[in-house]
Amino acid sequence: MRGGGVGGLCPHPPAALLDAQPLSQPRCVSVVAAGMGNQVEKLTHLNYKEVPTADPAGVDRDEGPRIGVSYIFSNDDDELEQQQESGHDLGGEHPALQPYDPQLHEVECSVYYRDECIYQKSFSEEDILPEEGDEGGRGHLSTYTPENLLNRCKPGDLVEFVCQAQYPHWVVYVGDFQVVHLHRLEVVNSFLTDASQGRRGRIANQLYRYKPLSPAAVVRNALEQVGCKDRDLSWRNSECFAAWCRYGKREFKIGGELRIGKQPYRLQIRLGDKRSHTLEFQSLEDLIMEKRRNDQIGRAAVIQELSSHLQAAEEEDEEEDEDHHHHPG
Repeated sequence: MRGGGVGGLCPHPPAALLDAQPLSQPRCVSVVAAGMGNQVEKLTHLNYKEVPTADPAGVDRDEGPRIGVSYIFSNDDDELEQQQESGHDLGGEHPALQPYDPQLHEVECSVYYRDECIYQKSFSEEDILPEEGDEGGRGHLSTYTPENLLNRCKPGDLVEFVCQAQYPHWVVYVGDFQVVHLHRLEVVNSFLTDASQGRRGRIANQLYRYKPLSPAAVVRNALEQVGCKDRDLSWRNSECFAAWCRYGKREFKIGGELRIGKQPYRLQIRLGDKRSHTLEFQSLEDLIMEKRRNDQIGRAAVIQELSSHLQAAEEEDEEEDEDHHHHPG
């Protein structure tokens, strides 16, 4: 019932994960090509467009290697959230009252484990699941002010707070207007309105497709971890913690899966016009890190990065073709 080691004990993460690089240094990622056996090439990439990927041309095929990214030495993004918060004042106009269009800012994507879809964020009408009492017509992706969310939340619900140019922040609603969440490297108990920091939010129960635990078990999982912090933490970010509380799966924990062999996870990013781009990952933890980075930089920036990369790859292919014609083997 309480899978993934539920309880008051917070297991220590592997030693290799404790020596995280300072945020001022480039993010180190391990890049593994599917089909290359155990050969691993470690590279340092300053940004997403430098990471080698392959374009499936909008159709998911198994032809040739596609490259995934492993965030083995990355710091969790709750530290980055802390830096962002200190960099700008939430005073002035209330963020929850500012215009926010999820379809404009958020990246549509699907996550697959082998052939099973385990997560989906889509604004297509056929993909939208109706939500009780939803008058906006956008189903479970509709966002509300923190005060409105209090009228909708039930114990055991997951809530995702969203705001332009920030990482989404996930919390577990435990009743009595309170939530439990991973914030600044500590699992804390807060009022929902305080945890929102003024951001709009949505009930996020339907994004992941796993079978949830009972509401009582979800609340128990969350409350038992309150006070866990720093090196005792088993989760890289607020989303992994909240999802673990609801689904009890070890895949959401640090080091919950071995990064060995072929990458079974696929992140399919929708680019529009029935085009998509797919990346493969060796663990769900790594994939969530990349998905959250996309959420933070926003839809327009993700599409621009991918377009720039794909254009450069096409030009490189054309140059290789020309060289082959001029210098036939």
